Amino acid sequence: MNTFAKINPILKRNWFKIVLGLLLIILVDILQLMVPKIMQIAIDKLRIPGFTQSDLFRYSLMIFLIAIGIALIRFLWRLLLIGCAWITDRDLRQLYYDHLLSLSKNFFNRAKTGDLMAYATNDLNAVRMLVGFGLVIIVDIAVFTIASLFFMIRINLRLTLYAILPMPVLTLIIIIFGRKIHYHFKRVQTTFSQLSGIVQESISGIRVIKAFGQEEAEQDKVSQSAYGYVKDNIALVKIFGMFHPFLFLIIAMSMGIVLIFGGEYTMLKEISMGEFIAFFSYLGMFVWPMIAIGWFVNLYQRGTASLNRLNSIFEIEPEVKDENPDFDITGINGKIELKDLHFSYNEGSAIFKGMSFSVNQGETLAVVGRTGCGKTTLIDLITRVYNPPGDSVFIDDHELYEIPLAVLRENIVTVPQEIFLFSDSIADNISLSNPDSERHLVEEAARYAQVYEDIVSFEKGFDTVIGERGVTLSGGQKQRIAIARALLTNPKILILDDALSAVDTKTEKQILDQLITLRRNKTTIIIAHRISALQHADKVIVLDAGNIIETGTHAELLETGGIYRDLYEKQQIEERLKAEDD
Repeated sequence: MNTFAKINPILKRNWFKIVLGLLLIILVDILQLMVPKIMQIAIDKLRIPGFTQSDLFRYSLMIFLIAIGIALIRFLWRLLLIGCAWITDRDLRQLYYDHLLSLSKNFFNRAKTGDLMAYATNDLNAVRMLVGFGLVIIVDIAVFTIASLFFMIRINLRLTLYAILPMPVLTLIIIIFGRKIHYHFKRVQTTFSQLSGIVQESISGIRVIKAFGQEEAEQDKVSQSAYGYVKDNIALVKIFGMFHPFLFLIIAMSMGIVLIFGGEYTMLKEISMGEFIAFFSYLGMFVWPMIAIGWFVNLYQRGTASLNRLNSIFEIEPEVKDENPDFDITGINGKIELKDLHFSYNEGSAIFKGMSFSVNQGETLAVVGRTGCGKTTLIDLITRVYNPPGDSVFIDDHELYEIPLAVLRENIVTVPQEIFLFSDSIADNISLSNPDSERHLVEEAARYAQVYEDIVSFEKGFDTVIGERGVTLSGGQKQRIAIARALLTNPKILILDDALSAVDTKTEKQILDQLITLRRNKTTIIIAHRISALQHADKVIVLDAGNIIETGTHAELLETGGIYRDLYEKQQIEERLKAEDD
């Protein structure tokens, strides 16, 4: 990917502001270049008889008015160009966030949250600085270099040649140090990502750390990572520590040369005192591009290093995306069919080896099996969290890839075992997919999920703001709020992936009884370890080693015997023993 591919369209959309801002910079530079010329004329006229105090005041007024003009125009170009830099930051940040949302679950299985947050903070800030001040510096360098040289040559060509004698050394220094800055800044950004990742994991897992008394070990881990970050920053600072002194050495050499030869030319009357002072002023303006080059090299290397890091994320294609969908399909009814499904992760051992079954619209399917038999993977394939093989999964007799992803996501809702709740009010968590839902609908969904009484017992009821990830709630409360969230959506296909594991048997039965009434004519898939949760299912399938080994109703499977009956009897014994202990 071209380094600037993602920001070029943003810059093009704001081209007028950028061009106007750059023109204003050129105007400011021209006004600044007029000041030494005015001073030259005024100083040279001091020796001319008849030059009065009013003449001196006139030249001073001209400089004063130019200074006011510079101040006003500088304010305008800053408003335009720095404003465009922030617009670029905003749009690029939105592109980055939108791209993350488009990526598949598999990407987030590999990526670290700390790394992704580092891209959104340090790297985007470096890009903003490049776009904002980088453009300003480039124009300043061009205008001041060309114009200063022009005026210096007009004053004295030989003195100008002496002044620029050290310049080739400057070019060599910029090339050498520019590469080193780029390399070390990439290292700094990488170690910052690592540090962010470690801190983020430590904060997220703080309860586990405290439970196992690992505070000191985590402190050491963060300390080592922070030391690495400091070490890389010091290496970068050392480069700058050498870079800037070299620049000022060359500047001092140039000024020393001008002082020697310019002073001699002034004494020999080859140039006037006013011209000598003006030459020194133009040399000072010519020196600014030298300093600015150092600053620009810093901004450019940091900005491009950060852009390349961001591009590495932008280059990642979503594994799950629309592939020749039929956009005439605007909804689904809920019939599901699997035909000879084979699937494995990353060419590993097969998870499914030719699985086939069907669920009609309005039916409830129960999926049972030992841990690791592929229950959750099956759900991930039906919902296209992962891509199944072609012609193996059908919904309403449409091959899964024919259905647009947006339609699939709107009509299928999964409630996983591991619930994620946002640090927001309970009402807002329930109405996540329907933010404009009326309160009575939110409360009704909570009643169906058997969590209404728990919620109203809180001081602020549905307006209670829960902690991060719902930490202030019990596991059962979190699961029931998630179920309420799904019921409010009222999808054509509802999947409960062991979403009642933290709920007691009595509450589980109440929820399932409500589902029978509420989900009439809509398809429901229930994955559960407790057999008692599956008694009302229209069909039960038992998975083992990637195959369906048993299928039927709850009663049929108990009568037939096998794994399902064994699981049921074991759970009955466990419940009796638990009741005796109580």
